[in-house]
Amino acid sequence: MRAWALLSAVLWYLTGVGCQRSSLLNKKGFIFGKIGHPVKIYVKLHQNSPVLICMDLNRANTETVDPTYLWIGPKEKTLTDNTRISITETGKLMVRDFLEPLSGLYSCTLSYKTVKAETQEETTVKRRYEFMIFAYREPDYSYQMAVRFTTKSCVGRYNDLLFRVLRKILDNLISDLLCHVVEPSYKCHFVKIPEHSLLHELFIAFRVDPFAPGWKSACNDSVDCEDITNRNILKARDRIEEFFRSQAYTFYHRLNNTVPAMHFVDHSFQVVRMDSCRPGFGKDEGLHSNCASCCVVCSPGNFSPDVDVTCQICASTQVYGAKSCPEASNKNQPGDD
Repeated sequence: MRAWALLSAVLWYLTGVGCQRSSLLNKKGFIFGKIGHPVKIYVKLHQNSPVLICMDLNRANTETVDPTYLWIGPKEKTLTDNTRISITETGKLMVRDFLEPLSGLYSCTLSYKTVKAETQEETTVKRRYEFMIFAYREPDYSYQMAVRFTTKSCVGRYNDLLFRVLRKILDNLISDLLCHVVEPSYKCHFVKIPEHSLLHELFIAFRVDPFAPGWKSACNDSVDCEDITNRNILKARDRIEEFFRSQAYTFYHRLNNTVPAMHFVDHSFQVVRMDSCRPGFGKDEGLHSNCASCCVVCSPGNFSPDVDVTCQICASTQVYGAKSCPEASNKNQPGDD
């Protein structure tokens, strides 16, 4: 028996059939309510929401007599079937083309009857289910990178020349992806390597982002351009990694065994992904643990004016996705004489 098949058989024997991560989501993508606990749901901007069921899972698996459903949306508005909201006769709700202002509390009251078999006595039962729906979008990626090059001295114009040439090479390498190098810097340091004398090395740092001049032309009229820009920045990262990998290969496979005074230090390339959120969105792992990597719409009482990754407190904001704070604006205005 093959090793993978043997392992699979053992796992099935030891654990039996596994369960889904959330019992509220069934195979058809429906989300059930939960008595006493709002269910948090995250919907990507401009996508349709999952189908919300005005029942808990146990009730859905039980006969229900004369059910009626009343959906209430954000700002306590009664919801009816329209071009934006789909509500079926069995109480299923879906929101089309989800936007920031559609975020908030959605509640449904299920009314049904119980009938005693002996007396046919009817009793009306009501149950309320709550769903907290948040718009989100993917973060914008950029990459912080660092490399090192040997140099003859920390003094002289050649260091600055190498720095400028390297930046130009990297910009040209990724220009067709509408990505570019930003915030480049370098410092020269003395480095003591075991069993070697002191060496001079340039510590070079820079960030690569997907917003070079004209970047919007890559969107092709797409509403959510971050999918495209993130795909481009991933390609840019791979090209730059390959570039420095080739530098190391060239260094170790030189036919004449001569080494230039200034060369790439093998294994010195480092890269870290940096996320940013669009205005009106932010990350909060504590509040949105089920969507920790998402840029979730800022809730009322918060705002995000820039490309930071967190929403800031602003008591006067009453909407989802606020990009400014009236309080902050008033503070910046000069006072009356």
